[in-house]
Amino acid sequence: MSGARDKVVVITGASSGIGEATARVLSKAGASIVAVARRKDRLDQLVSDIEASGGKAIAVEADVTSLDDMQRAANTAKDTFGKLDVWVNNAGVMPLSPVEMNRIDEWTWMVDVNIKGVLNGVAAAQPLMRERGSGHFVNVSSVAGHLVFPGAAVYCATKFAVRALSEGIRMESDGSIRVTNISPGAIKTELADHIAVPEIKEGVKQFTDIAIDADAIAEAIHYAVAQPADVDVNEMIIRPSKQPL
Repeated sequence: MSGARDKVVVITGASSGIGEATARVLSKAGASIVAVARRKDRLDQLVSDIEASGGKAIAVEADVTSLDDMQRAANTAKDTFGKLDVWVNNAGVMPLSPVEMNRIDEWTWMVDVNIKGVLNGVAAAQPLMRERGSGHFVNVSSVAGHLVFPGAAVYCATKFAVRALSEGIRMESDGSIRVTNISPGAIKTELADHIAVPEIKEGVKQFTDIAIDADAIAEAIHYAVAQPADVDVNEMIIRPSKQPL
C-alpha cells in the first residue's frame, strides 16, 4: 500500500508500544511522523532511527492531558510539514482495580488521559483538518471498549467512551474527516505496568504468553490510513488468535 505516502501523521503515546510501532510502520510507508509523548529521550531515539532509515520525523514533548500541548503539537506538524492529515489518539493508561477499592486518583488519571486526552487531540487537530477539507482520526480503544471485565470497570468505561466519541465524530462529519476506531486485545506493551493491585496485575500478566506484537496494530492502522479518501474504515478489533474474550 502506498496511500500513506506523503501524509503527515501525529501520533500520541509514541514513545513505546503501539505508538512507537505505528510511527515506524507509517514512516516506512512514506508518511512524515510527528511523534508526541512525555519521554523526550525515547522520542529522540525513535526520530533518529526513522531518519537513519530515510524517513521524516520530529519529536514533540507533550502531555495529552494538556490542551495547550496538543495544540502546540498540531501547530508544529503544520509549521514543519505544511499540513496535518492524520491524528492518532493512542496514548492511554490502565491502572486496573475493583471499583469498591475507591482508587479515585487512578480513576481521575484514566479519565484525564484516556478520554480527555482524546478530546484534546480532536480539539487541536480538527480545526486544521476542517481548514484543509480533509483529515483522519485514528482512536485507539480496546476490546475493553466492547466487553466489561471484573476489576476493569473504570478502564472499560473510558474505552467505551472512546468508541462513542469515534462514532459521534464520524456521524457529525460531512465525509471530509474520516474516523477509525481500533480495539486491540492482548498486546505486548507497557500498559500492565500501571496496575498497582498485585492480584489483578498477576492476572493480566497471564495474557503475556498469548500477547501479540504492537506491529499487528500498527499494520492495521496503516491499512486504515492508506485507503482512498472515499473509504472510511470505521472499526477494527485485533487480538491474539488464542484470546477468548
